[in-house]
Amino acid sequence: MIRGSCHCGAVRFVLAEEPRWLTRCTCSLCRRIGALWAHADAGRITLAHEPDATIAYVQGDKTLALHTCRTCGCTTHWTSLDQTEPVRMAVNCTMAEPADIQGLRVRQFDGADRWEYLDEPGDRHRRPCP
Repeated sequence: MIRGSCHCGAVRFVLAEEPRWLTRCTCSLCRRIGALWAHADAGRITLAHEPDATIAYVQGDKTLALHTCRTCGCTTHWTSLDQTEPVRMAVNCTMAEPADIQGLRVRQFDGADRWEYLDEPGDRHRRPCP
């Protein structure tokens, strides 16, 4: 289980399972926010926040909404806007309790150019990041 929250605590999450790995992406957005993503089916993630606690940012191909705490500015998660696939989302594990992610593998994903994992070229992932 991975628990996390933004700095002020207005947005909290729980990922009910341990992911196979965490993803650090090189796309222009992920590298700017310093995200470390844990991806899962939406049903495996519990979010706790007031309805207006986040600001949703939609960019690029407009299939994801990146959620940032309206109060402290921490980016906590993204949600899928694409209704044609199983609903996936991700939580930003830089917001997680350090003990919850200790020892998890971190994979580097080239979201800027090649759209594949750098540790295993050719390993493409449908939606590893925004």
